[in-house]
Amino acid sequence: MKRILLVDDAATVRMYHRNILEAAHYLVEEAVNGIEGLEKALHQPYDLYIVDINMPKLDGYGFLRQLRGEPLVHAPAIMISTESQANDRVLAYRAGANDYLVKPVTPAQLLMHVRLLMGEGGQ
Repeated sequence: MKRILLVDDAATVRMYHRNILEAAHYLVEEAVNGIEGLEKALHQPYDLYIVDINMPKLDGYGFLRQLRGEPLVHAPAIMISTESQANDRVLAYRAGANDYLVKPVTPAQLLMHVRLLMGEGGQ
């Protein structure tokens, strides 16, 4: 079973994404900020990261920059945020994101992007 780490400070957003992903048979773990996410990612491998931008302690950009600087096998990352300006997308990719989605995302949209990044096709 593929493992996904959700890094988002909003409990309702984590619950929404978790329900969609678990219904599609993914193992989901959560972190409430970038520091907790980094600790979990360094402790055990994940197949995908889903990351918010605006979080306390360490934001999504900082989380991805630090994660990408670690000597480990790098899983793809989707940044999902309410930030919708073109510059936000550029900053996300520069930080190490592989994909960028604007909230709110539909279940079909989320699953399509997750499956594509994990090499499972988009259906």
